[in-house]
Amino acid sequence: MKILDFRSDTVTQPTGKMRQAMASARVGDDVYGDDPTLNELEALSAKILGKEAALFVPSGTFGNQVSILTHTKRGDEIIVGFDAHIVWHEVGGAAVISGVQTRTLNTDYGVYDMEELKNLIRGKDIHYPDTGLICMENAHGGGKVVPLAHMAEVYDLAQDRGIPVHLDGARLFNAATYLGVEAAEITRYCDSVNVCLSKGLGAPVGSVVAGSAAFIEKARKMRKLMGGGMRQAGILGAAGIIALTEMVDRLKEDHENAALLRERMAAFKGVEVDLARSHINMVFFKASEEDFPSDRVVEGLLERGIKINGPEGGEWRFVTNKDIEREDIDTLIRALEEILE
Repeated sequence: MKILDFRSDTVTQPTGKMRQAMASARVGDDVYGDDPTLNELEALSAKILGKEAALFVPSGTFGNQVSILTHTKRGDEIIVGFDAHIVWHEVGGAAVISGVQTRTLNTDYGVYDMEELKNLIRGKDIHYPDTGLICMENAHGGGKVVPLAHMAEVYDLAQDRGIPVHLDGARLFNAATYLGVEAAEITRYCDSVNVCLSKGLGAPVGSVVAGSAAFIEKARKMRKLMGGGMRQAGILGAAGIIALTEMVDRLKEDHENAALLRERMAAFKGVEVDLARSHINMVFFKASEEDFPSDRVVEGLLERGIKINGPEGGEWRFVTNKDIEREDIDTLIRALEEILE
C-alpha cells in the first residue's frame, strides 16, 4: 500500500535518478576542497542564486545558523520576525552558537512594518548592542510569499544603515514559482541566503548557503567549527544537483494540488480554510473539534496509510509535495469522509 504523507515537504523520497547519481558520484574530501561533485553543486548554486559563491551544509537550520555566525560577533543583536523559522524552530541556536540576542517584530507572514523596523535598529549608544543582522524569510513558513518591492525596501534600509541582510529561503523556489521570477530576482535583495534542497526539491539531505566570495570563505571555516566539515559528501551533492536542475519547474504541480486540496477541504462541515495563505504548497485551516475531532481524524487516516500532523495552536496544516499526486487528494478526501461519517 502506498503511504501518503501530508505532514511536510521534507518527507519526500529521492527520485530514482537521484539514487543512481548518488551511487555513481565522483567524490573526494570536501574539507580539502577536492570533492568534484560538491564543487559542481556549489558553483551551480551560486550561479542560480546570483551570488559569487555557495557552500553545501547539512540542513536548513545549519544554513541559517552558520550565516548568523558568519555575519555577527558575540553580543550583537539580530532583527527577525517573531514568527520566523529562526525563532520558532531552531532551538535557540542564535543564542547558543553565535552568542547574539534576537530582537523580534511583528510581521504579516514575513512582511515588516517599515517604521517599526527602522525603530528597532540600534543607534550608537554605550548601553546598546550593535544591530548585526536583519533576517527575512521567503517563502514564509506561514504559507505566504513576501513581495519583491518589500524586500527591496528592507534591503535599501539595511544598506543605508550598513547592516547585512540574511534570507531564510528554505522554500525560495516555491516563492519564485509563485512570483513567476528566477530565484536570483529574489536573492538580489539579500547578502546571504539559505536554500533547502531537501524540502520541495526532493533531495534526501542538505541545503546551500550563498553569498559573496569573502562571506562564503569565512562561512566555510564557521561550518567546520560547527561540525559541518564533511568528507566524501559528493554522494549527497549529486542528489542536490538533480534537485536544482530537474525539480524546480515541477513545484507548480505542488501549488496546484494544494489549491485543489483547499477547495475540497472547504466543503467539510466545521472547516474554515485560510485562503489568504495560499501562495505555495501549504493548506491551513481551522476546524471545530465537534465536527472534525482531531484524534479520530489523525488516527483514522493513519490506519488508512495517510500521515498528517494534528493541529498546532488550533490550526491544521496539510502540505503537498512531489510524492503526492492529484488522485492522492481524492484518496485523502474519501478517507476523511469515511472517518467523519
